[in-house]
Amino acid sequence: MENHMKHRTIKRSFFWVLPLLLLGITMTNAQPSTTVEASINASETHEPVSEYIYGQFVEHIGDIVNDGIWAEMLDSRKFYHPILEEKPEQEEGGFRAPANRWIAIGPMNAISLDSSHVFTGEHSPKVATSAQDKRGFWQDRLSLVKGKEYTGRIVLAGEDDVTIHATLVWGESADQQQTIKIGELTKEYQTYDLSYTAGTNTTNARLEITGTGDGAFWTGAVSLMPGDNVEGFRKEVLAVLKSLNSGVYRFPGGNFVSGHEWRHAIGPIDMRPPIMDPHWGVVQPNDVGTDEFLTLTRLLDVEPYITVNAGFGDAWSAKEQVEYVNGSTDTRMGKMRAENGHPEPYNVKFWGVGNEAWGSWQMGAMSLDQFVIKHNLFAKAMLDVDPSIKLIGSGAMPDAMTCSEESLKRTGKIVTEYLGEADWTGGLFQHSLHNMDIISEHFYAYAERRFDIEKGESVPIDPNEPLTDWMRRPANHMKTKVEAYHDYLELIPELQEKKVPIALAEWAYSGTPSTSYKVVPAYAWGFHEMIRHSDLYYMANFTFATSLMSMTRTDAILTPTGELFKLYANQFGTIPVTVSGNSPQPEPRYPAGGQVPEVHAGSDTFPLDVVAAFTEDRSAMTIAVINPSDSEQTLNLTFKDVEFGNAGTLWRMAPDDINAQNVIGQEPEVEVEKEEINGIPDTITFKPHSVNLYKINIKE
Repeated sequence: MENHMKHRTIKRSFFWVLPLLLLGITMTNAQPSTTVEASINASETHEPVSEYIYGQFVEHIGDIVNDGIWAEMLDSRKFYHPILEEKPEQEEGGFRAPANRWIAIGPMNAISLDSSHVFTGEHSPKVATSAQDKRGFWQDRLSLVKGKEYTGRIVLAGEDDVTIHATLVWGESADQQQTIKIGELTKEYQTYDLSYTAGTNTTNARLEITGTGDGAFWTGAVSLMPGDNVEGFRKEVLAVLKSLNSGVYRFPGGNFVSGHEWRHAIGPIDMRPPIMDPHWGVVQPNDVGTDEFLTLTRLLDVEPYITVNAGFGDAWSAKEQVEYVNGSTDTRMGKMRAENGHPEPYNVKFWGVGNEAWGSWQMGAMSLDQFVIKHNLFAKAMLDVDPSIKLIGSGAMPDAMTCSEESLKRTGKIVTEYLGEADWTGGLFQHSLHNMDIISEHFYAYAERRFDIEKGESVPIDPNEPLTDWMRRPANHMKTKVEAYHDYLELIPELQEKKVPIALAEWAYSGTPSTSYKVVPAYAWGFHEMIRHSDLYYMANFTFATSLMSMTRTDAILTPTGELFKLYANQFGTIPVTVSGNSPQPEPRYPAGGQVPEVHAGSDTFPLDVVAAFTEDRSAMTIAVINPSDSEQTLNLTFKDVEFGNAGTLWRMAPDDINAQNVIGQEPEVEVEKEEINGIPDTITFKPHSVNLYKINIKE
């Protein structure tokens, strides 16, 4: 191991010298136009590209789940928060859009939180009513579409001479609201249906719940959704997400899962207790739990990937969750699932043991030597229930441990040493290889910052950084993991006997508006890097699925990044072929380590990046070319051992403005241009910062 590390140090020193000599050129000049040679060898094929590399990730953070994909229109619908006397100027939000609150109607002293007559959670609001005036509460900021039906329910208890008025208000006159009257209440909670038809388009309707009569009423829960919701999910969001053909969705976290009790989020939805999420510090109604997530994956026709709580959670709970999801009705938890309305086992294949267990920010964080024991305990318990599942370990290669500064915290050293106490993936490979099938890795590239391994901290990027370097950053993160994996193969012989591919379970480029085109070539380059290393990259889960959309509460469209994901998932081939060229990628400007690989990501066609693959049936070949530079670039293409027909299609993303956006309610500035072509030219000139995908039929 000592000689191996010395060899890496020598290589890193070499790659640091050359960029220093070229620094003045690469930092200040735009990439000049060039002509590059590329050769595609159809006889050299590689491991098939997994459909799962276009996968997505969703987590209970901000409004991603509860508002982004779930159709519920009301916040605090189970009354976790107290009812306020007046609407605050700035409402509490935590890590999300400002949470809506219920506001009192009538005297404040008529409303109390009753902990002795509770429907769910720790209390339910009690309203002392009067025959002289209406008393209760309201919530606004509800979006309505004229003529659309809105349905829901309210859970009430009360005295029999109290009448409830549930009123949806979209204007101040009597004909701009609709009221449902509910009488003959009982001391026991009962559920009553709500149904309204909106009289106008608005983003600020309100729902009023009031009672009249001498007595009192209690409200256990209230719900309102668009009537066209699909099993609780937003119809318009489902349509957009389904078009992506994402392959796999990861849920429920993310940091959220480390403090999540999954059993709080099953069973009758209105009776699930609202809780304060200990990680993000916001209230979760627990409306979208295991069953709802698996409903979502069915509706989207994607594979589910469930992460179990290995933070505050325990192996027994993980075992019960696997049994709940995959067990027959002869099992205790399988029977519970059937009682909850889902008699057939879900047969979920992918299961992650914890999220970022290596991070000190996680609930239940511990040392590596303890976590490998915990992973093995979880694996045994989960596999005892269902030996067919695929277990995904919570890994972090040296790039992640270095750039997160976890290596520095744990060892006092900036750069993570292979197989040391901060090498999380190395430790799992050494001690838990027999208990995993896939290793989970994460990274986030940052638009305005990079990690400096000499300083041991994040620093601003050079303002003169070439655009190609900015675009390459996500692909470089992926390349560092490939290089590390090859080192593990040398250091851990057992890894050569058991293939454990990578699930890039979280990845994104942070710091640029999600509606902007600028990140599109960067993400395409990331796809290319996974395609080039299809033997190692089995899955990827983008953070987050909802960031591929621009949304209001009533509509949704794809962002430019969403259009890119849709294009590659639906059109790019599955059997990669070798691409060579005459223009290698330049040497890295900074020393290797952290987020910088020893050899830059990309094909030997700089400044372009090229990948190619046959379709699954080999009836066509797809060729994808990115020009991540700020100048036109020309490519001379040659092919070996393949003969094309005359039919083909070109898809191109090439807006004139790199910061062009697709924002809902505005004219889209980015589109995927589609052109039918007669074969592929030998010489092609590509627009700056463009993404180009060809599909050419093979001659029969």
